[in-house]
Parts: sequence; structure tokens; C-alpha cells
Amino acid sequence: MLIYAIVFISTACLLYTIGVWSEKIQKKLKVWHVCVFWGGFLFDTLGTSIMGTLAGGMFQFNFHGITGIAAIILMLFHAIWATIVVVRDDEKMKREFSKFSIFVWFIWLIPMVSGMIYGVGM
Repeated sequence: MLIYAIVFISTACLLYTIGVWSEKIQKKLKVWHVCVFWGGFLFDTLGTSIMGTLAGGMFQFNFHGITGIAAIILMLFHAIWATIVVVRDDEKMKREFSKFSIFVWFIWLIPMVSGMIYGVGM
């Protein structure tokens, strides 16, 4: 099961990074970015669920657990907000959305990196 968790979380990282940075470079939120954000959220949630099962519980009250929960909540909020922005088709909101995307991506990296460090230390 560990290999699946690693593949899912790595896929989430790839999708989220592509979505966030391509949106930043293109300077406008597009429908395909929203799809990639939802895909990143889905793969991260699947990978995190498997990791939680392997660890004996979904939430560990430590740095990695707290930042991980915060990151998943932010990713969900980010994907929902992106969906709303695209549905409303507001050009100004689409252009300004990337500021929030970079913030969420950076926060998401914290548990990603701490998980790798913690996993190596085990």
C-alpha cells in the first residue's frame, strides 16, 4: 500500500504544481487549471488516506499532521473557489486568483516535505 500512497501523493504534487504555475505564467485562471486543481486534491486525499491507514490513524497531532490537515483544507477551498471564479467568468477575479494559488501551493509543500523528511527518519 505504501507504493500507492507515494504514487498518489507524487501525482498530486505534479498536478498541483503544473496547475498553479501554469496559471501563474498564463496570468489567468482557465477551466483546465480548475480540473487539475481538483485532480491534485483528489490524489492528495487518496494518498493521505492510505498513509493515515499505514500510520494507524488519519490524524497525528504533530507538525506534519497539523500542516497536512491545513493543506488539504486549503486545497479544497482553493478548488471550490477556482470553480466559482470560472463559473462566474469574471476576468478580474481570474487574473487575481493566482496570488492565492501560489500561497496554497507553498503551504501544501510544507507537509509534503515534512512527510518526506519524517518518512526518511523512520
